[in-house]
Amino acid sequence: MTAAMVGWAHLPFGKHAEETVESLIVKAAVGAIEDAGIGPEEIDEIILGHFNAGFSQQDFTASLVLQANPVLRFTPATRVENACATGSAAVHQGVRAIRSGDARFVLVVGVEQMTTTPGAEIGRNLLKASYLPEDGDTPAGFAGVFGKIAEAYFQKHGDQSDALARIAAKNHRNGVSNPYAQMRKDLGYEFCRQEGEKNPFVAGPLKRTDCSLVSDGAAALVLTDPATALGMKKAVAFRSLAHVQDFLPMSKRDILKFEGCSRAWGQALGEAGLALEDLSLVETHDCFTIAELIEYEAMGLTAEGRGAEAILEGWTEKDGKLPVNPSGGLKAKGHPIGATGVSMHVLTAMQLTGEAGGIQVKDAEIGGIFNMGGAAVANYVSILQAMK
Repeated sequence: MTAAMVGWAHLPFGKHAEETVESLIVKAAVGAIEDAGIGPEEIDEIILGHFNAGFSQQDFTASLVLQANPVLRFTPATRVENACATGSAAVHQGVRAIRSGDARFVLVVGVEQMTTTPGAEIGRNLLKASYLPEDGDTPAGFAGVFGKIAEAYFQKHGDQSDALARIAAKNHRNGVSNPYAQMRKDLGYEFCRQEGEKNPFVAGPLKRTDCSLVSDGAAALVLTDPATALGMKKAVAFRSLAHVQDFLPMSKRDILKFEGCSRAWGQALGEAGLALEDLSLVETHDCFTIAELIEYEAMGLTAEGRGAEAILEGWTEKDGKLPVNPSGGLKAKGHPIGATGVSMHVLTAMQLTGEAGGIQVKDAEIGGIFNMGGAAVANYVSILQAMK
């Protein structure tokens, strides 16, 4: 155990036209520091996760965290970015600062404001997380990239529309009880399964209910070393963490295998001395339902091409043998790019400390997190366990 989370904050995800990137950062940072029960003067380093890619005119944002308290002035602050895994990149960077001994307390903030950007521009911004020489002209933007992945998966393993609809319905049902979720509505399997005016096809076999939401939001957490954490009011330790980066062009790999995801899970579980069945829950990156389906296979829950079994047999339901996305996932909670990975860590920590309220998984002891950037390009896994 190289580091521990000792405080956190999570703002509701959604459309927040009255907010700015700065105000979202400040609210999350203030909340996390207060939750940790420390003073701002004790923060030794700040890491900000902020993708941007055109969502914010203010593109130099690391120092905005200092606005949370004048005492933070002169504290080292760095912005990190790794597409949709930006939040986890920030968390892992903070863990490294603790592990190295360079910092005793690190504040990590993840943020994005997307909904104030025009729709067509949102699509262009998100497509920047793909390999533009190959995918830059993809219709429907990044959804089109995953639409092509879904088409290829269907061609190889058969029509998976039932499984995708079950995943969407599960995550929307879970999101109803998450006070931070952007969409708190149980859409039901039939609505998610059928194409219609309110649920049209977006790209390939993917319908609107297969796609995560465009969101504004922020989350933050405070890290410290395990010894210090033992003296805090709450502590959730990193049993292990792994980061695997893969080729950006999909043409250079078998995109249906999510090999970077598999390697990251293998490394993290191996370092922790655990098997997948030792986990109480998983928060995984369901930017599109086809991603969650393939991630079942990549994490080792099912064999290749058999991911549908996990959802159709109820294994990944909140009361199943491995609950996946009890928070509602990106599908219901929303996906403010830079905040997503930090959100995953905060909500998992809440599960492990019994603070998760309506989304609480019974007797949760160990949680796994998978956050990815691009189409399984940046792959981050964290294994968390409560220390107290």
